Amino acid sequence: MRADVFLVERGHAATRSQAQRLIAAGVQWRLSQGLPWQKVTKNGDDIPGIAEVELLDSAEARYLSRGGLKLEGALKATGLAVAGWRCLDVGQSTGGFTDCLLQQGAAQVIGVDVGHGQLHERLRSDVRVVGVEGLNARAMTAESLQEACEEALCERVEQDPDDNDTQPVAPYSWMRNGGLVDEEYDDSDDAKEQDVEAFKAERVARENSRAEGALPTVRRRREGREAVDITPAFDLVTGDLSFISLTLVLPALVPLMKPESALLMLVKPQFELQPGQVGKGGIVRDEALYGVVETRIREACAEQGLAVVAWLPSTIDGGDGNREFFVYARRAA
Repeated sequence: MRADVFLVERGHAATRSQAQRLIAAGVQWRLSQGLPWQKVTKNGDDIPGIAEVELLDSAEARYLSRGGLKLEGALKATGLAVAGWRCLDVGQSTGGFTDCLLQQGAAQVIGVDVGHGQLHERLRSDVRVVGVEGLNARAMTAESLQEACEEALCERVEQDPDDNDTQPVAPYSWMRNGGLVDEEYDDSDDAKEQDVEAFKAERVARENSRAEGALPTVRRRREGREAVDITPAFDLVTGDLSFISLTLVLPALVPLMKPESALLMLVKPQFELQPGQVGKGGIVRDEALYGVVETRIREACAEQGLAVVAWLPSTIDGGDGNREFFVYARRAA
């Protein structure tokens, strides 16, 4: 079996891309104790299905994506203790930040992403997580977020479900039980032929409407999600956004923050600069531009009433090799 596939299927990695990073960090296998370890050198190396595997550096597997490691470093650097907090994770994607927040003790994470179907199933099934898909953070409001959360937590059920307890009594019901009829038998409540035919026609029409998706429905919270709190007010707002400047998103995020709450956002300089300032391959090569980005983000925070507490380099570079930073800010009381 391919090494990267083996690591995913055996639960050592959540995705093949994570497995490939683990392989780059060092993976070895052996068939049994006492036999020598075999080093995995390529993602496509074959590992026997019965092999024992050892990760030489398991840091990459601590969270569902490298984003979790980035946020872990920022939380340590800022001293933020998120235990018991309700958090908003913008640009949730696979869920690396969400995973980190939960492992640090967050009570709840509501995640927002403009895409669909990216959140890992382990988080999707966690009652502490609400994954909102198809919502653009730039245009988000408290009302639209709350409505999207409700939709994410609910299933659609028919407004007037079939009532099998009120089916008409079949005509000639007196013929049951061997057709015994006595003078006390009363057939006045028996359905008439036309009643039964009308009932059948109604059921056929309803089934056709159901197949066409035309039946009216109502929302109902899924089992186990009835008591989930979706109040759009958070102790911490964090996120990892691409292809958009943070300055365009901050105006939508600040109204969702509680008084004295914190904001901890990953800043990607390549999305904060003008196209002419970004080098080939989308890499920012002029280090002087990092100061330009910092100034721009600090000014944007001040415009929204946020006090920047710290500007921190990410402990891990971006996947494309770009340097990244975290801005840590607080909302006033």
